[in-house]
Amino acid sequence: MTESEIKETEIKPKSKLAVVLVESQGELNLGSVARAMLNFGFTDLRLVNPQVDHLSFDARMMAVKAAVVLENAQVFDNLEDALAGCALSFGTTRRVGRYREGMLHPETAAAQLLPVSYDEPVALVFGREDRGLFTSELDLCQHFITIPTDDNLPSMNLAQAVSLCIYEVSKAMKRPVGTASGRQNFSSNENLESMYQHMRQSLVNIGYLDSQNPDHILRSFRRIFGRAGLNDREVKILRGLFNQIDLYTGKKLTRKMMRQNDE
Repeated sequence: MTESEIKETEIKPKSKLAVVLVESQGELNLGSVARAMLNFGFTDLRLVNPQVDHLSFDARMMAVKAAVVLENAQVFDNLEDALAGCALSFGTTRRVGRYREGMLHPETAAAQLLPVSYDEPVALVFGREDRGLFTSELDLCQHFITIPTDDNLPSMNLAQAVSLCIYEVSKAMKRPVGTASGRQNFSSNENLESMYQHMRQSLVNIGYLDSQNPDHILRSFRRIFGRAGLNDREVKILRGLFNQIDLYTGKKLTRKMMRQNDE
């Protein structure tokens, strides 16, 4: 494939799928990820606070003819900015726990994200080579992906994990895929995160969430709404509910202050 052919591929992606790497630590891994992406026709690479130079000699050498993916990669200071505009985000993790439930295998995740990715950006998010994604970063994702590996060596190399996941997406493209009838577009990550921040404050104000640890219960709501796949109208409805809560708590505070003044 010539360089001009690669650039033509770069501006004609199969879908609006973005691969997001958080604080990548290996130049060779970055090059391998870029090569794997172009192998399957994907070009939107987003790097969050990379710990190495993604345009280094080693990264380019490992990418071979996919160096164009590295050259066009977007760099962000934080994951929230990297996910701006994405309709869905799938965070990858091998660890399970209280806040890491409802795991999808790559094949299942590919079938879910593919119909959306033809019209709206969808992100596959991968964490650090040594520590993966933090729970606070997974909070920004609506779905979780885990790769079933052997217990003797459960952690995969970053580039291999990316390759496996995007291979499943590429494979799913060759099967008939439909969308839910009458379903409006998913709300963006920015809208969802804004809603969650509003929700946190409103529920703290009425004493439903512990002000010292509001995210403990809020993460359960994130999982519930993540599985539901909210659209803009549904987010607006929920924001209306929180506005009413705010109005109610505001009235309560005013009356309390009035009683204190009367005393």
